[in-house]
Amino acid sequence: MSRIKEAKKQQYRVTENKQAREIAFEYLKSYDLEKAIEFGLPEVDDRYHIWRVPLKSLKGETIGEVTIDAITTLVNDKKSSQKDVLESRLLGRKYNKEGVKSKSNGQIKPKVSSLKNTIGLGDSEELLAQTPSESVDLVFTSPPYYNARPEYADYITYEEYLLKMRKIINQCHRVLNDGRFFVINISPVLIRRANRSEASKRIAVPFDFHQLFIQEGFEFVDDIIWIKPEGAGWATGRGRRFAADRNPMQYKAVPVTEYILVYRKKTDKLIDWHIRNTDPELVEESKIDDDYEKTNLWKIHPAYHKIHPAIFPLELAEKVVKYYSFKNDVVLDPFAGTGTVGEAAVKHNRRFVLYELSPEYMEIIKSQAENWLQGQAKDINWINVEHNTANLYLF
Repeated sequence: MSRIKEAKKQQYRVTENKQAREIAFEYLKSYDLEKAIEFGLPEVDDRYHIWRVPLKSLKGETIGEVTIDAITTLVNDKKSSQKDVLESRLLGRKYNKEGVKSKSNGQIKPKVSSLKNTIGLGDSEELLAQTPSESVDLVFTSPPYYNARPEYADYITYEEYLLKMRKIINQCHRVLNDGRFFVINISPVLIRRANRSEASKRIAVPFDFHQLFIQEGFEFVDDIIWIKPEGAGWATGRGRRFAADRNPMQYKAVPVTEYILVYRKKTDKLIDWHIRNTDPELVEESKIDDDYEKTNLWKIHPAYHKIHPAIFPLELAEKVVKYYSFKNDVVLDPFAGTGTVGEAAVKHNRRFVLYELSPEYMEIIKSQAENWLQGQAKDINWINVEHNTANLYLF
């Protein structure tokens, strides 16, 4: 047992008090409480492989703690003190677990985001850390393929890639409104063989991502299968060898499908509650036309771009935006690519938040944004992009 514990300790990424404080500071910063709270002495608990960072008021009273996974560096949101609890204790009030009730009908109302259309250049993990909590109504994205693009080919191992993706899912959980959806387009990845003496490998990425979503506080809702026209997968070369000689054990199916996995941020409120407590006119305006998808098999032609190798089609983004959000909602894509989600959001009267790492793809988004917004692109909040003068909190 001690050997297992020591092996775990060797995997710690958080090894010093300073690191624990820095992570706890970012946690408080996301709640706008970093100036109102001080830290006690962080302590590592190697029984559970976590760091505990005590939180104190400026008067020196202990009001809570931040719990950090020593291996992943992620804050354990369930075990850390929440914003409402901290604010109540700072003000010397008794915390009301039922929350703040509306004056109109005695029920808690869904939060309405104040975010404006936003486009940011940089690492989405860092940009998400600057995004207000519970300010997004839908996340729809397709993550970068593991080592499939040069700018994402710096992961030493697949485990490092999954950890990076988990950190982004963790941040998306924080910025996503209560009971709202995270929809992801994802598929297995083929790692080509390095030489003729090695075999190629196909990694079941969707199944690994499923575990990340469950670990980060999401509930599984649906698995939608995006079916591409016959022949769409032949370009990869998969299945050609079997077609040539038909030897048993050489069979490899040509992939013509991808997953659209649907998750919902855990909540004790039913979807009906959100509909009942949203403006009836907005609900009516957001109703979906008769030509909606009636099964989980969606037949959609893939899209192609001369610069981006793996964009998803506008039709796919439009369906997700319409099916999982109301008009005027905020739709986030943390891996925006050429900005397809932004275009779909504007087309269906939603706001967008697009984060993209590649300057090359950002230039495409910049050139397209004017077309989406028909002259109103000047009102976009640009982050790390030329002429960024807007404020993320204004709308």
